[in-house]
Amino acid sequence: MLADILITILLIASTFYLTVVLLRFLLQLARADFYNPISQFAVKITNPLLRPVRKIVPGWGGIDGASLVLAVIIQAITFFLILVAQNGGLPAIGALTLLTWAVLGVLSLIVKIYFWSVIAVVIVSWIAPGSSHPAIQLVAQITEPIMRPVRNVIPSMGGLDFSPIAVFIILQVIMVMIDHMKLAVGLGAIGLGL
Repeated sequence: MLADILITILLIASTFYLTVVLLRFLLQLARADFYNPISQFAVKITNPLLRPVRKIVPGWGGIDGASLVLAVIIQAITFFLILVAQNGGLPAIGALTLLTWAVLGVLSLIVKIYFWSVIAVVIVSWIAPGSSHPAIQLVAQITEPIMRPVRNVIPSMGGLDFSPIAVFIILQVIMVMIDHMKLAVGLGAIGLGL
């Protein structure tokens, strides 16, 4: 019972921090408004761990590699600690397996962030079109890089934008592929349904 409580707390804390680190990565990738209060929050909360990683892993071509590396490290530590809590001691797991699990976990979370961001953009477009709330602006900026190519292929018809439907299908296909990769490398074996 205590192990389950510790695992739950660990999952909540690590998923929150991982989400913020990946949001920072996606915001930089989308060249979102740096001065938005939510962007500033993401920068302030991630800087303490991200600065040392940046000294080792530089960015390249507008991609913040340090954020991705930090996310993979945090995910790997989280999986390791979960296995320790489940087994009551050091788990017999290889570093390559743990790294593979961490990479797949980070990819899965990125797809989930995009999925829920697209849902948020669709709902906001119905409820409060043209809203200037900082959160809504950032979500729209995050989703624009994945929506724009689809909009170029599927133009709006009669004022209706069907590109979110296509993006949902693409994201679901990617998620199914990631889920199958997780099962192939044994990630389902720890019983978390991640």
